[in-house]
This record gives sequence, C-alpha cells and structure tokens, in this order.
Amino acid sequence: MSDPKPEAPATPDLSTLQRVSGELKKGRPDGPPDGWTLLAAWGPCGYVPVAPGTAGTLGAIPLFYVLRDLPLPLYLLTTVAFIALACYASHRAGRYWKVVDASQIVVDEVAGYLVTMAFVPWSWPAAVAGFVFFRIFDVLKPWPASHFDRKVKNGFGVVMDDVMAGVWSACAMAVLMLALRLWFGCEGGALHFWCAELTP
Repeated sequence: MSDPKPEAPATPDLSTLQRVSGELKKGRPDGPPDGWTLLAAWGPCGYVPVAPGTAGTLGAIPLFYVLRDLPLPLYLLTTVAFIALACYASHRAGRYWKVVDASQIVVDEVAGYLVTMAFVPWSWPAAVAGFVFFRIFDVLKPWPASHFDRKVKNGFGVVMDDVMAGVWSACAMAVLMLALRLWFGCEGGALHFWCAELTP
C-alpha cells in the first residue's frame, strides 16, 4: 500500500556562514507531531528557537554518558542501530515538516556525536572536547559530509552527513588524545581521559 503523504521537498542548502549564524529551515506542518517527529527532534532540543543543532548535540551527551559503560563492540552495534532508527525518524519528520532537512530535525546530531565519541572513555573534558569538534565539523561539512548534505535529499542523507562529520570529529579526538599523551604523559596516578582504556 502506498503512503498517501508526498515526499518532502528539498530546500536550498545553507552556506557555512548561514549555518554559523543559526539560520533555520522551517516548514508548516498540518497537525501535531507524531512519535517519530518527536524522536527526530530529540524531544525539546529541536524546538529551541536558536541553534537547534547545538541543542541537539548537547542533548546527545546524556545518551553518551549512559552508553559509554558498554563494551566497545556493543557500543558500536548500538550506535549503528541508532543511526538506522535516526534515518527513518528523519524521513518521517521531513514529511511532517514538508522540508527534508528541517531545522527541527536534530537526531542526526545525536548520531554524529555518538560516532565522535565511539573510541573515547567518558569524562566531562572529553565530552566537551567532542562537542566542540563535532560542532566545527558539522558546520564546515568536509567531504563526504558535504556530498550527503547537498546530493542526498532524504532521511538517509540528513543523518549521514552528520555521521561523516562525526567520523572527522572522531579522528580529531584521536589526534588530540595522542598529543595530550605525548605532552603530559600518563604517569603520576591521575587517570586522564587521554590515558584511560575502553572496556573491550
């Protein structure tokens, strides 16, 4: 049976400057949001009037805190499942808002942040560093994030550009942790996040 709702139209891409300034893409829904739309908005995060992407990334930190105690293989499996769920939720929310990548959709930021922190143990300094790196790469959108952002106009593309930004951010976190190890070392008893080992 075919879905009676039409595909959400694509809107012009925002420039880097527009993304930094917090310019939003908004649609006009016909009714109240369903559960998929609320998931795509990550609860209230997508509805903040300014910088919902930043709010969505902040909203990802509690989820990272909960998942980080998982063994690494289970963390990665959970993140992949979350990405698949986020793709479908973004697809449904795009139809609801009548804009494929409406600004209220921030579950992609949550997925990207989980990718950013995949190989980093929990600590507040690490969580903040990952937040900063992810916001930078999510705004700049280096390739292939830019490809998904500009060429793939559906829920999959909405999420995958943030996942790719998360991969770049994860690389930046790895470089940062290596630099901190070389600079400060791991001796002295203090267990810094750049020295801690993940649960195998």
